[in-house]
Amino acid sequence: MEQLYTGAVWAEGPVWLPRTGRVRWSDIPNDRILEWSADTGETTVYGTAVEYTNGRTLDLDGHVVQCSHGRRRVERDVDGVVTPIVDSFEGRRFNSPNDVVVAADGSIWFTDPPYGIHESGREGHPGEQEYGGCYVFRYDESTGELTAVVTDMVHPNGLAFSPDESVLYVADTGARPGDPGDRSIRAYDVVGGRCENGRVFATVRPGASDGLRVDEEGRVWSSSGDSVQVFTPDGVRVARVPVQELVSNVCFGGADGTDLFVTASTSLYRIRTTTRSATHQRTA
Repeated sequence: MEQLYTGAVWAEGPVWLPRTGRVRWSDIPNDRILEWSADTGETTVYGTAVEYTNGRTLDLDGHVVQCSHGRRRVERDVDGVVTPIVDSFEGRRFNSPNDVVVAADGSIWFTDPPYGIHESGREGHPGEQEYGGCYVFRYDESTGELTAVVTDMVHPNGLAFSPDESVLYVADTGARPGDPGDRSIRAYDVVGGRCENGRVFATVRPGASDGLRVDEEGRVWSSSGDSVQVFTPDGVRVARVPVQELVSNVCFGGADGTDLFVTASTSLYRIRTTTRSATHQRTA
């Protein structure tokens, strides 16, 4: 495990940019976006006063789709020009979109916990929950249709698809007293653009799962309180990669896609692996 950068307050939302050979991620409380270059090994500030961006991914055209806590929306960044994608559900603002994935059909799936509108203002602007829940949404840009696909979680957070997109994994970082699935990764069958048969996939300890990714063999790579933990598609933990800080999120990248980049508290880390992202063929 290599430490590539340190100096953030809370590092989050990494994505590998194959066109530039860089990792882009957020330092949320400092309200800035950072980039680390594989060519130079240097970290630069990509943007400031960015309205507390968090999770991000690439769309089918290779452009960055990101979640904005401050603007309470999902948005697209094309060479520094940021435009809104979707910002409300049934006429009410989102809480603070947190993490996002794009499916093979181009639809945008994202989670909406309340962390950006907490009274502390550490990760956004204090505000109220307007639609009365914390959901996972699917947005079809071609039709403008927005669907709440998961409504039974406390604070849905990181999310990722299985390689064939038949299963959606979602981390719940909220507390539900007495619930054995409390602060777990849940799995949902994806049928016709909707989620069915929600169940506990794995419980991550210490801490909880925040961000996660799926590799080409269907294994789930999850953040935790002290490590990156790897689970088989059956939910069996098969690996634990220690990290010296609280881990927030991960992404695959690098020249051949086998580097795992890890955001953890103040730092960005990298570790070499023998696998790649489940989506590597369409992001290469």
